[in-house]
Amino acid sequence: MVLSAAFILYFIATFSLTLKHFISPPYQYILSPLKSTVSPTNLSHLVFGIIGSEKAWHHRKAYIESWWKTNVTRGFLFLDKKPKAALLPWPETSPPFRVSENLTRFLNRSGVRAQRMVHGIMEVFNEDHEDLRWLIMGDDDSIFFVDNIVDVVAGYDHRKYYYLGGHSETVVSNYLFSFNQAFGGAGIVLSYPLAKALANDMKNCLRRYAFLNSADNTTRACISDLGVNLSPHMGNHQAIIDLHGDISGLLSSHPVSPLLSLHHFDMVDPIFPSMNRFESARHLMKAANMDQSRMLQQTICYHRRTNWSVSVSWGYSAQIYERIMPRSYLQIPIATFQPWIPSPKPPNFMFNTRQPSRDPCEAPHVFSFKSVENNGDAIVTRYTQARRRALPACVSSGNHSADFLSSIRVLSPAKKRIEVL
Repeated sequence: MVLSAAFILYFIATFSLTLKHFISPPYQYILSPLKSTVSPTNLSHLVFGIIGSEKAWHHRKAYIESWWKTNVTRGFLFLDKKPKAALLPWPETSPPFRVSENLTRFLNRSGVRAQRMVHGIMEVFNEDHEDLRWLIMGDDDSIFFVDNIVDVVAGYDHRKYYYLGGHSETVVSNYLFSFNQAFGGAGIVLSYPLAKALANDMKNCLRRYAFLNSADNTTRACISDLGVNLSPHMGNHQAIIDLHGDISGLLSSHPVSPLLSLHHFDMVDPIFPSMNRFESARHLMKAANMDQSRMLQQTICYHRRTNWSVSVSWGYSAQIYERIMPRSYLQIPIATFQPWIPSPKPPNFMFNTRQPSRDPCEAPHVFSFKSVENNGDAIVTRYTQARRRALPACVSSGNHSADFLSSIRVLSPAKKRIEVL
């Protein structure tokens, strides 16, 4: 048995695996404190603006309701038209709705649907800016991890101009639009003074950039005119999900940084076996509601007696490889997915990938998140076999098959992994 910096790995008699997930100092993400006399930022200081359509809301509301906290989260859903009878009476579990202003008359052109996100900044600000510190715009097919967002923005001075957000995972998308823009569906985050300045100049700016057909690019252009650029924030992650197909390879090798959002849920396969997209969203949030600070955080450890490598993406999956592999290799996502816009030749992605393999020494045994509970001393997450690997054992590392394992348990301290000082 090997004691790693992150896990203690051992067997229990029921053919399951138990792991202890501890804070590893090199992976601890610490934000610099806000040097001021103002009170700490909390969820009440954030206002969300969600852009949706009446037609899509019938099924997309499940995404938003999975993370929206009734009477706690501040914000509004902006629809393109009034909801029909099938959506009424409007439930308390959904954000209060508003109907977006008709921009066709204002811009005197057709095809302005994309600019609703930009104009929505002004609409959200005008609706609610009392004690506002951060305004977050997003799409109705996104899941936000609001506790992590609070932890991240609390490290910035909300009294200054800040424009935060994530890049696309695909090279072509960044090239076609901008490497200096936030891709908005996953969350454009604006500090109060910047949101106010944008709201005051919104109509002039939309007229200046009426030729642009991307809300994200228009927002970037409007903000640039105010002398502000996208602030780099490598310490956290927004999954834009400019990808198609099975994204398990990405989610299983998530960077060790706070997860802020997952976008484009409609465009990828359900992330859990035997569940649809909406069930998957709610299932993922079971772990997030217990401890968002650990969501998708990858930890790697080894069981020397069997020469196994174990990789856990907290709250999502666990994988066992039947040979010892370097952490630097297991941190590279398996390319189970396809790019949103394929490139004629590599590179397609903004990160390294490794190809799926049918080699018994390379292909992992995959276990999916099943349950979570807090027993007082620790948070226990359980992962069960997603599917049989249907391969023989890895002979070169000792022929120690993991086929007999039915589940893996991960024990985590009952406290947040991220400390905001």
